[in-house]
Amino acid sequence: MGTDIHGFIECRWDRWLDEDDRSWFGAIDLAHLYNGRSYVAFGSLFGVRDTTSFRPLTDHRGLPPDVSRESLADFESWGPAVSGASWITWAELAAADWDEVADEVDDCVHEYRRSPDGTWELHGRNSSLARFAELSGLTDPHALHRAGTAYPEGTEWPDGDRLFRIGPLRRKHAVPDSDWGAVWSVMRTLANLHGDYGVRLVVWFDG
Repeated sequence: MGTDIHGFIECRWDRWLDEDDRSWFGAIDLAHLYNGRSYVAFGSLFGVRDTTSFRPLTDHRGLPPDVSRESLADFESWGPAVSGASWITWAELAAADWDEVADEVDDCVHEYRRSPDGTWELHGRNSSLARFAELSGLTDPHALHRAGTAYPEGTEWPDGDRLFRIGPLRRKHAVPDSDWGAVWSVMRTLANLHGDYGVRLVVWFDG
């Protein structure tokens, strides 16, 4: 059984209002912006499922005490299936070191593509596996999906303007913009109105 993420982006007015008026509101359901299942991302952000790649930015904080009504109602609808609740402000996300390198080698092989300026850019993890199997000679599906455990760090397979490499992830690659960019874009826009501490992502997990 897999684990999926649920939650809301919440915001509150931090400007010109008295403290008693600063209630949090559910701005948008996370399901409208993110529909993936990446355990390395869940671990990097919230310490769920993958706890070895990175120190989580916010680890099992639970629901905030002033959680919005929208988030609380959705959370309670899951009943006992829910776990791993946490939250993170836009201020914390903006301050994170996204270039941080993981302590351990990633189990997945990394595919790089050559950019117009000649540098290598990460294209995917365990992507183009049929071609990688041809280059590496791996035939067992389990070994193919866990090539990082079969070869030492730094092993490379050049393939024209493509390169396969064994190595650790950077945090920005564990939580790529291709998956999370829409979430960050909405939070950034709301933060321009409400302030960096007036926007947060509240999440929980099932499975």
